[in-house]
Amino acid sequence: MAPPEILLPRSPATGPEDLKAYRERGGYEGLARAHVEGPGWLRDEVERSGLRGRGGAAFPTIRKWQLAAAADSAEKFVVANGGEHEPGSEKDRHLVERHPHAVVEGLVLAGLATGATKGWIYLIEDMHGPRASADLALREAAAEGLLPFPIEVHCGPTTYVAGEETAALQAIEQRPAKPRKKPPFPGEQGLFGKPTTVNNVETLAHVAWIARLGGAAFAAIGTAESKGTLLFTLGEEVVRPGVYELPFGATYRELIEECGGGLKGGGRVRAVLPAMSSAFLLAEHLDVPIAYETLRQLGTSPGCGGVRLVDERTDVVALTLEIAEFFMREQCGQCPPCRMETNQFVHVLAGVRDGKGPGYAEKLQKLADFARKKGFCSLIEMAAAPVLSAVRVFADDFARAAGPGAAREE
Repeated sequence: MAPPEILLPRSPATGPEDLKAYRERGGYEGLARAHVEGPGWLRDEVERSGLRGRGGAAFPTIRKWQLAAAADSAEKFVVANGGEHEPGSEKDRHLVERHPHAVVEGLVLAGLATGATKGWIYLIEDMHGPRASADLALREAAAEGLLPFPIEVHCGPTTYVAGEETAALQAIEQRPAKPRKKPPFPGEQGLFGKPTTVNNVETLAHVAWIARLGGAAFAAIGTAESKGTLLFTLGEEVVRPGVYELPFGATYRELIEECGGGLKGGGRVRAVLPAMSSAFLLAEHLDVPIAYETLRQLGTSPGCGGVRLVDERTDVVALTLEIAEFFMREQCGQCPPCRMETNQFVHVLAGVRDGKGPGYAEKLQKLADFARKKGFCSLIEMAAAPVLSAVRVFADDFARAAGPGAAREE
């Protein structure tokens, strides 16, 4: 059976989808329905759908909406967050560039549900194609009277933390794009001190479908706790790299083999990193259904779906060091525990690479334990997940690299 078509049409146009093409597949029908049924109905449908955020944290969408909707303020704002900057993930960029009207409709719906008076589509400075598509879609929608409040595009800096929701708000306010301490949460006090709802662009594109076809139809797709579909990015390790949409409950084997055509050169997958900020899964888990509840039991999560594959040729110590170096470079510097953890991760892993002997696993675990939950954002935990899991699942590789005296550490 063909996978459900929610975000990515199976016969996409060669370029960005314009207003006419989007309407031909039901675009803006959900918005028309929401104008008739009202914001309470829309919130109920999203709650019924079980939709969770698609930016990686999987926070229930309705809880953000309820917080902002209940706030007493004459001004409220909504933000579509497309500020993706995680290596290996292209899904937000792809969605905004190829299907911008789905994001625009979802953003308008979020605004109606929460009482917003203005909206922003937040991108990153190097997203030239998505910026052009979003600008054109907004002009088309405005010309047809589809925007009940003004929406503009804002581009933040090309840093990883600039995609964190409160860092995005800082950027829109023309401040340094660094995360804010929470609480207060954006739904209470966000942009310019006003209640603000921030949803990932993929989340909002799902909202457009839910408003058109109903929360129950969305909830019927997926698994018990993981509803709907998810976008995945496959890189150059596979025959057919690209962005793919699969329902929750599909497997990484299906993603790699049926969508990606398998590994280039016909190699064997040894492990999967579901996203850079997730923990590794071994090949024995390729047939486990992809869902929040199933991957949680294995100590990981789907994250933002930017999949990295490990085969028999991969130097896993070098890969883990590369990931640690990324987080060290991209931490914003304002939280001392995060600076300490990410720098020391690199130091310890470089020692493994250079054959400096045992003790690395204990050091890495102590660093992660000390720093956990001590930052303004979750980068501390995101940096630790792939490193700690790599030492565990590739224990023999790390012991060999560390050199004499380094017994297998876990």
